[in-house]
Amino acid sequence: MDELTQVRGWDTGAGGLSDRARAAARARLETAITEESRGRTARAGGPNRRLVLRTALAGAVAAGAGVTVVVTRDGAPHRTTVLHTVSAAEVLRQAADRSRIANSDLPVPRDDQYFYTRTHVVHTYLKDGRTRTWTDESWMSVDGSKPSLRQENGKIHHDPPLGRHKVRWPPTVYSELLKMPTDPDVLLDAFRRGMEPSTHTDMFAFDAACMLLMGPRVLPPKLQAAAFEALSKLPHIRLDHYDATVAGRKAVGVSHPQANFTFVFDRRTYDYLGLRTKGSSAKKVHGEWKQVNYYYETTTLEDIQVVDRIGQHH
Repeated sequence: MDELTQVRGWDTGAGGLSDRARAAARARLETAITEESRGRTARAGGPNRRLVLRTALAGAVAAGAGVTVVVTRDGAPHRTTVLHTVSAAEVLRQAADRSRIANSDLPVPRDDQYFYTRTHVVHTYLKDGRTRTWTDESWMSVDGSKPSLRQENGKIHHDPPLGRHKVRWPPTVYSELLKMPTDPDVLLDAFRRGMEPSTHTDMFAFDAACMLLMGPRVLPPKLQAAAFEALSKLPHIRLDHYDATVAGRKAVGVSHPQANFTFVFDRRTYDYLGLRTKGSSAKKVHGEWKQVNYYYETTTLEDIQVVDRIGQHH
């Protein structure tokens, strides 16, 4: 048998396993261990040679999958699981998959209608941990031709119709959002404003995606998922672990070291929960304006509807 040659050649010259490969390897390893345990016969001596070789191969897989395999004296493989943190890129890819499911039933609006959105806002102050909350409701004209009503931290803003040649970035008009690319690579280039990849343009890309998802706006199907997949390609994104519950769920954040915003996801399901950023209030001290009362703001979109007029919702 040439099993030792197979062991020596395992993964020679290959790069590190991807997160999805790790998960698949972990599943295959668990199945192999279970089948081996069921088919094992009791032996008085040491483990048989074939089992040792199988376990060696399994150990090579386990090294990438986050599983440790230990062979006991009777030859029975015993495994312990080493918990590895999933990467920020994988969180974004999983969030993209969840977004496709969640947004598949969003209605396609008419130009003369409104988007109704309800957003929950929480300010958590750094100094003493106290919180303030708001529930903001907004009615945004689908094509921008009508006045819109928008709430921001409880304050009502009456936005006039867009001018004939006026364009917002990111756009709020649905027809303009429909023109945005849903290919992640093309969308990432748009987020970078067509400039070459660099630390600064990556920061621009991350902030542009945050502004796009901040709302109040309703994104066409596939656009939100494309945004998450585009950001998963950035080289310096990172996980932010903090002890927070958002919308009643344990959360994990994904951020860029030079960006101000953090995307917040359900730690277990990867559902997109909202955005988190650091803010402050302006106060005049001895004749000079200073930033005081620093806080973390978390915004969570609770509801989206298509309605016919301002004030209407179901």
